[in-house]
Order: sequence, then structure tokens, then C-alpha cells
Amino acid sequence: MSWWGKLAGGVFGFMLGGPLGALLGSVLGHNFDKGLAGLEKDSMGGSRAEQERIQSAFFTATFSVMGHLAKADGRVSPEEISQAKAIMAQMDLPPDMRRAAIELFNQGKRHDFPLDEVLQQFRRECRRRTTLIQMFLEIQIQAAWADGRMDTAEEQMLLHICRQLGIPEFLFRQLERMIRAQQAGGHGGNHQGSQGTTSGTPSLKDAYTMLGITRDASDAEVKKAYRRLMSQHHPDKLVAKGLPEEMMKVATRKTREIRKAYEAIKQARGF
Repeated sequence: MSWWGKLAGGVFGFMLGGPLGALLGSVLGHNFDKGLAGLEKDSMGGSRAEQERIQSAFFTATFSVMGHLAKADGRVSPEEISQAKAIMAQMDLPPDMRRAAIELFNQGKRHDFPLDEVLQQFRRECRRRTTLIQMFLEIQIQAAWADGRMDTAEEQMLLHICRQLGIPEFLFRQLERMIRAQQAGGHGGNHQGSQGTTSGTPSLKDAYTMLGITRDASDAEVKKAYRRLMSQHHPDKLVAKGLPEEMMKVATRKTREIRKAYEAIKQARGF
């Protein structure tokens, strides 16, 4: 039985406490807020109970923080709500999980949402799983750019999130550029590189940005960047680290976009 099946069915092989447990418990009607006793004693051995707790923490933090980010400018517009639902649809969540995600999004909009406490617990739960934390940030950036722009309030909140999670600003800027290029290339946008673009195919300019490199990169550097990004976003590896199985489509989409960018560069360079 998956972590979600256990929660929905009231069969708990793990316990998520703290603010994340309180948020998830309020959504599901369970009393999870038992504190974090014993959390620091767990080993990094990757027990099933530990993985399930991380999966529930990732799910809870992702959608509640997304709701808080949507209200960064003081109000949540109908367009932002539609964008959040579209992201949930892209993840292809089952109906009951989608309802929970929407409720967590609404919890995040509350004026008393404990952002820093949520982020601090999420970081503790993930510990040294940096690729998982980076995936969380990528989803938040994607949500901020869903309407094609990022306002100052959203940018400042994302930078605050990075500081809480120990992510340097240069990495945030790099991820932001990559995600903008992915959205432009993935939707057949109007961005034009040296070879233009067709629907679903990134321009050459966007392809380089999506891999986090410049046109001056050597063939070896292109291949290294591609392998690194594919490893970071490999769905099975991320699930093993704590990405909920039901959210694997996020990683699958990422790897598909990375592969398209690499193929565009390969074709242009002829290797």
C-alpha cells in the first residue's frame, strides 16, 4: 500500500508531526501533530517508514507553499487558482489527492500560514537529499511562471524560500532561466533561436539554456550537462529519495524536456 493509501485508510506505518503534520492532518481529518520526537534518531538507511514520511512531507509542503506563493502579491487571482489546478492536472494526481492538494493550497493562502516553520521541517525531513529539495523549488518556480511572468513579490518570496532551504541564489537564477526556457520550448513559444522552433521543440537558444550551458560549451560539456540533469531528474531515483510515486509525472516531463533540448543541440552540432 502506498503512503497515500495508508493515510487515506487510517493505517499509519509512519508519523509526520510538526507543522506539516498539522496541515496534512487538518486536510484529512487526522491528528498528526504529535511533534518530531525521534526524527533526528532515524538513520539515512532509507527505511520504508522514513520514505513514506518524506513523501507525505514533500506533498504537503509542495502544495501549501504553492498557495502561499500565489498570495505573495496580496491576493490570489482566479488565473492563479486555474494555474495551480493546471499544474495538479499535469501531475495526473488521483481525484482524492487532487482534492487534498487544493485544500493544502488553500491552507497556504491563510494569513497565519507558518511558512518558515514548514520550510524548516521540510528541510529536516529531506536532510541531504539535495535533488529532492531542488525538485521542490523547480515546482514552485514553475508555478510562479505559469502565467508567463514573475512579479517582484513572487521573486522575493522564492529567494526567501531558497534561504530557508539552503539553496544559493546563483542556483535559483540558473533554475529560473532553465524553467523559463523549458516552458517556452515545451509549448512551442515564440522564442526564436538560430534555427527557430517548431511546436514542442525548443529553439537552439532555449535548448542551451534548458541544459544550463552556453553556446560556447564544448561537446563534452554538453554531454556532461545532459547526463547530470537526467540523473538529477530520473523518476525512479527521485521516488527512492522521497518523491511521491503519484508525482512521478513531474520528473518524467522534466526528463522529456531535457532530452528534447539535448537532441536539438546534437542535431545542430552533428554529433
